Formats: sequence, structure tokens, C-alpha cells
Amino acid sequence: MALDAATLALTAAELKTTLADAKIAKLFEPTRDELVITLRTRTETDSLLLSARSGSARVCLTEESFENPETPPSFCMLMRKHLTGGRLLDVRMEPGDRIVYFEFQCTNEMGDLVRNILCAELMGRYSNLVLVQNGKIIDALKRVDFEDSDVRQLLPGLPYTTPPKPARPDFLAVSSASIVAAACQRDLPVADALNKTVAGVGPVVCREAAWRAFDGEHLLANELTEAQKVRLMAAIDELKEIYDAGGCPCSVTAPDGKPVEYTFFRPQQYGEKYLIKEWPSFNAMLEGYYAEKDRAERLRTKSKELHKAVHNMYERAVRKQAARQEELAASGKSEKLRLYGELLSANLYLAEKGMKSITVPNWYDEGKEVTIPLDLRFSPSQNAQNFFKNYKKKQTAARMLVDLLAEGEKEIAYLETVLYEVETASGEAALNEIRAELKSQGYLKYYKQRDKRQKPADFLRFTSSDGFEILVGRNNAQNDKLTLHTARGKDLWFHVQKAPGSHVVVMSRGEDIPDTTRQEAAELAVMYSSTFKAGAAAKVAVDTTEVKNIWKANGAKPGMVLYEVYTTVYVTPREKLLDELKANAKK
Repeated sequence: MALDAATLALTAAELKTTLADAKIAKLFEPTRDELVITLRTRTETDSLLLSARSGSARVCLTEESFENPETPPSFCMLMRKHLTGGRLLDVRMEPGDRIVYFEFQCTNEMGDLVRNILCAELMGRYSNLVLVQNGKIIDALKRVDFEDSDVRQLLPGLPYTTPPKPARPDFLAVSSASIVAAACQRDLPVADALNKTVAGVGPVVCREAAWRAFDGEHLLANELTEAQKVRLMAAIDELKEIYDAGGCPCSVTAPDGKPVEYTFFRPQQYGEKYLIKEWPSFNAMLEGYYAEKDRAERLRTKSKELHKAVHNMYERAVRKQAARQEELAASGKSEKLRLYGELLSANLYLAEKGMKSITVPNWYDEGKEVTIPLDLRFSPSQNAQNFFKNYKKKQTAARMLVDLLAEGEKEIAYLETVLYEVETASGEAALNEIRAELKSQGYLKYYKQRDKRQKPADFLRFTSSDGFEILVGRNNAQNDKLTLHTARGKDLWFHVQKAPGSHVVVMSRGEDIPDTTRQEAAELAVMYSSTFKAGAAAKVAVDTTEVKNIWKANGAKPGMVLYEVYTTVYVTPREKLLDELKANAKK
């Protein structure tokens, strides 16, 4: 769903009212496609998010807390230079287009008052943020040169011009009669014909007009009767009236829980299984609709490089393990070398230098004859000694390979846990902890600890229905700290069986732990593991034991522990368990 001009105009109107006369207090760029501006009025402090990300371009107020990059990008520094301390004078829309202008009164380097306009162009993959002063571009988040476009360039010093507008009329600016008349010239379904005829609204509005007019009946626009045209005009006018009255911000969620749509009216085109939610404001609607999607995208961007590095380590370890297994299988043939050496030594009197091979009886196989290949460069005696030397080498290699294969299995298991941690990391701080762990293990040679030391993240903390505290490690380092240092003897430990996941510990306080708490802890162990899939009904095996039964082998990787005395339970996590346990912790 792309933000259309109609919904954007209602959002901009809210921003103009809420942020009237606000002053810029802070400004930072959490990702390369987003800008967050903290604005203060006399009574409130609000955070304004301007996103130029192609899949979720928007402007709206946000309550989300963003991780501020340690080194501000160059565009962020330029924005701070020109906008910090500025007062918001106006928020306005480009008529019929998805461009919002934020006009600020600022002070330049000479102490003079100037007006800077931040233009938020929210047009899908062409979305951009452009800072303009006196009609000229100061800079753009995404510069566009002559190679990128021969129609419109966005470079410092060039005059700022708006993008070319579509030839179609604005849905909200023309009469319903003219819209219907133009749409009925097309040999297309009504919704598609409307979408091809007007601009300023998204497909959801066109589908809604067709649905309200014909109750879901699919009709061709060029075959509508006069009565049907009147019904379509009435449906269009009805939507316009809702818009003129300020709109009703609504989002639509599919039966599987995935957000699919949002608009300025309560849609009727979806079935009963779809959830329609009304929001208190358009800003809240956009924030709620995109929050989870954008959070995942930000983290994916930040973790992409680390994930690629760990994945390459994992693939290399797997390939190395396969090569060792092949080599071990080949070393199993070393007995033939010993046999050749013994038989040749016993039959040296039959061999002569220069022979390519010799055939002798094999007394280990009922005297059947065996042909032994010989190296022309060596005497028969030297050939026999070479067979024995190669046999010993193969035997030594086999013994070493057994140890190397065991180490390889441990390394693969460890890297699997690190991959899981990277994929589920909650932010930059968590990723830095993983980088530091890999550096300590010798996997990352060039990772440098940041000058600004970050406070280590705490365990995830929950409270069971019976009032027992349940702690969950966020990564391998925390798993070690939780299991080996924080937990004590009779505290109960949980971990999914034979899969990467977090260590989960119920703090017993020296008391017996009820079955309800055990069940909840086991479900948490599944939820914080690579085996968890939301909505899956399969039962997952979870090992549980008292902490006193757990130990760590010398030289073991972080998070890797051993235990022998344990029980296994099979659980299926409940969907609302996390919310229930978090609510218990707040009581």
C-alpha cells in the first residue's frame, strides 16, 4: 500500500495543527532513508519521522525510539547546520501530488533570518527529501544527476522544480460526473477504469467506489447503464463527503494478522474475516501500520553485513567438514597399503628393480593372488618401506581427522547459534555484542570496539503466573552469564533440544517450582529459538534440568554447555503468552 495524496493531505493538516510554531530541538538520521526531527511546542515535544524508503514512504509523528548512529551521515550534518533551532512556520501540500513542504524560519551563519523549506517527496521508489532555500536546492537525501534523469535533476545549487504531474485529473478536484464520463470510455472493469482515469487517490479508493455502487458485482465501465452511472457518481460523492469532513483513518488487517491496507474511510470491500481498525488520527494510523515493518527493515539493513560474514563462516565450516569426512573415508583404505608392504617384504626374492608391478599370493585371503603396483624409481625393498610409511601417515591423519571432525561439529553448532542471534537481534547494541563475541573468538579480526562504550543489555525478564522470575539470554555471551554466573543450584534451566536458542532460567528462590511456571518457561525456550514459527501447532522438544547439573567444557565456545541429567518436555507455545508474562512483570 502506497500513501496516496488524499491521505497524505489529511496527515499534513494534522501535522500543521499539532506542530504549529514548534522549534527544532534535535535532528538525526537513523537509517539512510529516514530523518527524525524532534520539535518542541510550548506544551509538548514530538518526534517527526520523514521516511523516503520506497516501500513505506511517509511523514508522520512517531513515538518509536530510534538508535542514533554514532557517526552522523553527511546529509544529517547538513540538515543540522541549516535547520537546528529553526521554527516551523507552515506545513502545506503540493495540490494533487504526494509532496509535503515544511517551512522553517532559521538563522544562518551570519545571524540573518532565512526561510528553509524541507520538501518531502513521497512517490514510491522516487521518494526523496530535499532542502531548499530561496528556490534553490541546498542538498537532497538522494541526489539525482543527468545520468539518473534527463527531465529533473536534484543537485546542490540547481533551482527546485516539482516533478511532472500526471495528465489525469485530481479525484478530489473534479466532479463525479466528469470522472464517471471519462471512466466509461474505457473497456475495463469499473475499479480499473477509475484508477486509470483519476489521480490523487490509490486503488483502494477506486475499488471502494465500485463496491459501494454495485455491491461487489464486477461490471465493465463502458457497459454501464445510465442508472448504474448515477449509482457510481453517488458512491464517489459519498467518499468525497467523508474526505471533506476530515476523513476516518482506518487500517485493514488480513486473517493471518498481516496489515494489508489503510485509507481515509471505513472500507466495505473486505470480507468479515478481515479486521477493520479505526485510529484516533492519521499520524497514529501511519505509525501503527508501518512500525513493525520498518523496524524489521532497519534491523535487516544494519545486520546485513554481519549476517553475510557469519553466513560465509558457517558455509566455510560446513565445506571444511565435508572435506574432512571425505579424507577420513579415504584413510580407511590405508589397510591396503599395510597389506602391500607385508606381502612385498615377504616376496622380495621375486621382485626386481624396474618392475611396474608384482603378483604374489595373499595369505590373508586363502592364497588368492594380488597384484602390487611398484614405483620404477625405487628398489623392491624401498617400495615396501614406502607402503609402510604411507600407511602410518594415513593412520596418523585418521586419528587427527576424528578430533578435527568433532571440533568441526562444535564450530558448526556454534555458528548456527550466532546466525540465529544475528537474525533475531533487537538493535545495533545487540549486534555490537555479537561482533565483540566473534572478535573474542577470533572470527572477526578487524572489529574495533567503539570509543563510546555501550552499556551491556540486560536479560529478557518475565514473571510467571505463579510469581517466579524467568530470565532469557539475548545472545551466547548472555547465555553463559545467565547459566554459569547468575543462576544457582536449584534454579531450573530450559533449552530447545538440538537447535540454536536462548538459555531460559526460572529463578527458584530456593522454592519448588510449580508445573505452570515450568510450562511457561518451556514455551519461552521455544519462542526464543530457531525452531519457533508463529502459529505453528507442532510440539517442540525442550530439555530441562537444574542449573547445578550444567557445566562447560574447557575451550568450549560461548553459549555451549554440557548436561547429562535432564528431562524432556514437548510444548507448543501459546500466541498471547509473551503479553501475559510481560503484564505479570509490571504488576
